[in-house]
Amino acid sequence: MKYDKADVERRMQGAIESLKGDLSGLRTGRANTSLLDPVVVEVYGSMMPLNQVATVNAPEPRMLAVQVWDKANVSAVEKGITKANLGLNPMTDGQTVRLPMPDLNEERRKELAKLAGTYAEKAKIAVRNVRRDANETLKEDEKKKEISEDDRKRLEDEVQKMTDKYVADIDTATEAKEKEILAQ
Repeated sequence: MKYDKADVERRMQGAIESLKGDLSGLRTGRANTSLLDPVVVEVYGSMMPLNQVATVNAPEPRMLAVQVWDKANVSAVEKGITKANLGLNPMTDGQTVRLPMPDLNEERRKELAKLAGTYAEKAKIAVRNVRRDANETLKEDEKKKEISEDDRKRLEDEVQKMTDKYVADIDTATEAKEKEILAQ
């Protein structure tokens, strides 16, 4: 197995993308349409993501509106949102489901900030695992005489620099989310 820098970078970037997805699902005091991304709805006999049966928008800073395309699916959308356990209370108005954003109390804010830290740690572990895999590949390449010891050391430094960069990106994204959660 040959060392592939593009593959290492792609896998580290994947950890960051996963983290950003996790963080976007954390509720701050403001309405954010990505909050409903994990919601799945049972319609037409199967489970579908909410965004495939309705349009989600934020008409006000503290309100989400879900415009359901098919009137027959309104109650299924309500059920899906309730089942997602996001702490939101759906109110139906015709084909629109309104979701007022409740205020977060101090304790809940701290829990969410701690959860953001947990997500960040998972992402860092993923990046470090990619680094470990890359370094093991480099050692195997050296054993097979495909690269020299100097090349291995140089490439390990390159992998470490990538790791440091992605860990810093994780910290930056997490700090921004924690600030957003705690600022009220």
